[in-house]
Amino acid sequence: MARDPELPAMPSSRLPGAFALILLSSTSAFAQGVANAELPELSVQGTTPGSLTVPSVAAQRAAVNATVGSVAFVDAKDFQNRYANTLRDVLKDTPGVFVQQRYGQEMRLSVRGSGISRGFHLRGLELLQDGIPVNSADGSGDFYQIDPLALRSVEVYKGGNALTFGATTLGGAINFITPTAQTAFAPNILRVDGGSFGTIREHFQFSRISGPVDFLISGTLTNSDGFRDHETQRTQNFNANVGYRLAPGVETRFYVGIYLTDQKLPGTLRLWDALNNPTMANPSAISGNQSRKVETERVANRTSFALDVGKLDIDTWAIHKSLYHPIFQVIDQDGWTYGISPHWAGTFDIGGYRNDTILGLRAFAGQNSALQFQNVAGQRGAQTLNALQSSSNYEAYGENRFWFLPDVALMTGAKAFSSNRTYSDKGGFGPNPAVKFDNRTYQGINPKLGLIWQPLPDIQVFADITRSRDVPDFTDLTQTIGTTTQFVPLQAQRAWTYEAGTRGRLDRLAWDVTLYRSEVRDELINFSVDPGRNIPAATFNSPRTIHQGVEAAVSLDIIRDLTGVGDRVSASQVWTHNDFRFVGDPVFGDNQIAGIPQDVLRSVVTYTHPSGFHLSPSVDWVPRGAFSDHANTLQVPGYTLINVQTGIDFSNGVSLFLDARNLADTRYVSDVAVVNNAVTMGGNPTAFYPGVGRSFFGGVRASF
Repeated sequence: MARDPELPAMPSSRLPGAFALILLSSTSAFAQGVANAELPELSVQGTTPGSLTVPSVAAQRAAVNATVGSVAFVDAKDFQNRYANTLRDVLKDTPGVFVQQRYGQEMRLSVRGSGISRGFHLRGLELLQDGIPVNSADGSGDFYQIDPLALRSVEVYKGGNALTFGATTLGGAINFITPTAQTAFAPNILRVDGGSFGTIREHFQFSRISGPVDFLISGTLTNSDGFRDHETQRTQNFNANVGYRLAPGVETRFYVGIYLTDQKLPGTLRLWDALNNPTMANPSAISGNQSRKVETERVANRTSFALDVGKLDIDTWAIHKSLYHPIFQVIDQDGWTYGISPHWAGTFDIGGYRNDTILGLRAFAGQNSALQFQNVAGQRGAQTLNALQSSSNYEAYGENRFWFLPDVALMTGAKAFSSNRTYSDKGGFGPNPAVKFDNRTYQGINPKLGLIWQPLPDIQVFADITRSRDVPDFTDLTQTIGTTTQFVPLQAQRAWTYEAGTRGRLDRLAWDVTLYRSEVRDELINFSVDPGRNIPAATFNSPRTIHQGVEAAVSLDIIRDLTGVGDRVSASQVWTHNDFRFVGDPVFGDNQIAGIPQDVLRSVVTYTHPSGFHLSPSVDWVPRGAFSDHANTLQVPGYTLINVQTGIDFSNGVSLFLDARNLADTRYVSDVAVVNNAVTMGGNPTAFYPGVGRSFFGGVRASF
């Protein structure tokens, strides 16, 4: 049966897989994120063909659009010619994604309240680079490996919609895709930018295609003194990939990456200081010379086979990470993560009806040597811990989309998993020198069910139900209690999420709106034991919580051909509404879960001219700030930020840009290290990260 040309194409996605297999039934759906503060067209034609291992950007977008549920796609063309230094600069226009800068490259990145009260790094959200996990095998993750200048596109799969990657956490997954020689903007790119706080950044990219071989190399060097005292940052990121067409329909691609970060930590402040002395550092951060030095090396391979029906991708990877991290103690860790993931996707007919199927397996594991020492001005003092953290994960997943009507499809899917966490404390240090061994295995099945209706080619309506489980990572399972590190056998966090939404375009109007509700059991909740000293947060299981909200973006072309030459004035609004709360908790009742504000809005007006000139004033508005404690006794003020971006892209490949941020020099709190009850800490805990003041950045980019 010939496929209806109005239906979205089946993605030949490269999603990772894991370890057993499943089959089921599902749908195909458009999904558009908001990039550069406007909703992109639902139908986009790529200009480069891509390859078997890494399809064109248009095909990447189609893979996202084939998902039933709330997803988004960001093309790097929307931020390549502006100052994009952190993940906030990449994802700030994506509804449903809360991303705020703490300092340097350290972010709070949360989707639907994932890791809501954790004041550092990442939990409940899987990050991938080129479809291969960035997170460690225990699920923990950070952001230092992701270089915005080394990206070609970003795929955001919220919640259970990340099943196509084998991810079923509350937050879902974000896949950062680097360019190949086929998808790069140009064979050669040179860029220099910088500005406030002594910031300077150099970037290069070089790629070539020669017969069956193609390769690309990129590197970015960043140096910045930072907005605050004791915030100096030095990063060096290098990415390379080489592809080889082994035979017709068979291609292999190797990835290599080296990522070096040296970041001083300014720590948290009391609320008054965060609003009145925002550039100061916490005194303990200075006396302890607190910092984070991370060295990461990554090697990965994808080998793809075009079969008679569908395509098979096999991913393998090995990642080495070394961390030297003086905070309340010196955390000195060294570990490996490695894995394999076959994944098949294909389209075939069942009884004359189109059927799209994805099947995948993932097996990945890792070991981490975890040492701790007393912090003597940033140097190792007496040793306090010698432990080994081991993680293993075996997963099998499947998703099926069955088009029982030309414009309606049923989606079913599921993931089965078994995850083990083993902790070995070799003893010999501190008041409890005995050897300790702890082991915990988490198992389960996460199903998914949904429908999609596509009444017109550029309009879709969807609804789905998904099950998620978040397995605790070692930051949760190993907690500092008194003066010792102990293993705490927490439960896995479980949730049912219900969502419904629509996305589409009618002439000048485009929209993407989703409403969701997650009923969570045993949510992994954090509060900071001593935020003034940056002691890692304690974690506990809260019996019942609710996460619900609205993820909305609307854009409108207000004026076209303003001067008669094809220019345009457009306006867009991004609104993320967060309602996260306890339910009948014995301590916190029905209070809001602290850490993330209820409403985050972003408004942008953009003028573009065919000559390449563009101008975008924007307003970021948080009407009411987040609660700093679960007892809801202290709430930070709301704020409004005014920004302007402008630049020009010349026909010879040279681009100039200027980015002015927080023009009113507003004093505000960008993020909170959540505490249990502010009143019991004197009503003024040291738990606040001040937002960055007025700043200006500019640069030049040459593509040839």
